[in-house]
Amino acid sequence: MSTILEKIAAIESEMARTQKNKATAGHLGLLKAKLAKLRRELITPKGGSGGSGEAGFEVAKTGDARVGFVGFPSVGKSTLLSNLAGVYSEVAAYEFTTLTTVPGCIKYKGAKIQLLDLPGIIEGAKDGKGRGRQVIAVARTCNLIFMVLDVLKPLHHKKLLEHELEGFGLRLNKQPPNIYFKKKDKGGINLNCTVAQSELDLELVKTILSEYKIHNADITLKYDATADDLIDVVEGNRIYIPCIYLLNKIDQISIEELDVIYKIPHCIPISAHHHWNFDDLLEMMWEYLNLVRIYTKPKGQLPDYSAPVVLNRGKTTIEDFCNKIHRTIIKEFKYALVWGSSVKHQPQKVGVEHVLNDEDVVQIVKKV
Repeated sequence: MSTILEKIAAIESEMARTQKNKATAGHLGLLKAKLAKLRRELITPKGGSGGSGEAGFEVAKTGDARVGFVGFPSVGKSTLLSNLAGVYSEVAAYEFTTLTTVPGCIKYKGAKIQLLDLPGIIEGAKDGKGRGRQVIAVARTCNLIFMVLDVLKPLHHKKLLEHELEGFGLRLNKQPPNIYFKKKDKGGINLNCTVAQSELDLELVKTILSEYKIHNADITLKYDATADDLIDVVEGNRIYIPCIYLLNKIDQISIEELDVIYKIPHCIPISAHHHWNFDDLLEMMWEYLNLVRIYTKPKGQLPDYSAPVVLNRGKTTIEDFCNKIHRTIIKEFKYALVWGSSVKHQPQKVGVEHVLNDEDVVQIVKKV
């Protein structure tokens, strides 16, 4: 089975060879459709395809959250993973030591967090150079990205990496654009602006949408949006992931430089080799992952504080909590008793809609 990248290259070369005229129009149309499908497959790889040529990618998701290490070759990703998780990812002083995804797992504040050491990204990764596309495809499934940078050349690397990830539909430390967009069957393009726009007007919006063959749609711009924001909304496959920039190898710089680095937002200086500043790193990771721990309490026993049920913030109702434990619980659910900061009384009887806070204790009462 040839890889997706080889198929894309073959189709592109065939399209270049084919003359454009009425007779070949159908053939070219078919090739273009195939190409679009393959491109989409690259961004969202099909899970569970047995025996594909790309061994070692597509790691099974375990634990409560997934953190991916992204960076250029030889910035210390593998050293960091092996020191944090005690997993041996091959380490050597030359570039491209890690060739496949190496998973590790750490327990922090009761939550199991999967760490993925992804192979080094090189320039042009989004165009299929190196193993870049597969690396970024795995990075899209993460809850948080650790961008590992060399402290001696951080800004240059940071710009290049962000450019590669943006080209793949990842948006780091950004919120989804506040734009309402809905296709309809007739009525043309209807544009409403609640705020004065500096860049987008009806003509530009029509031009962008006609590129996607959309001629009837309702659009509401709720802030001063750019053309890129509109394209992101129309594409609809953009992923918004928090990112922490790890400036590694701080043993090579002075204290004064370190003080300056500490003031940069989303940045944390560390030394993977000397185990420096790991506590701050883990604390920052916890803050960005935005997880909520819920403790269970069997009837007539003390709460089990050793193994919390970990939920993502925003999905912390009693129903989400039940589904996380087992799908069948919600069918037999009668009410729940909750102790903690989300209720006024200790304990309080609540229903499935109740929203839990971090470190609440829950006891579920089933129908008899």
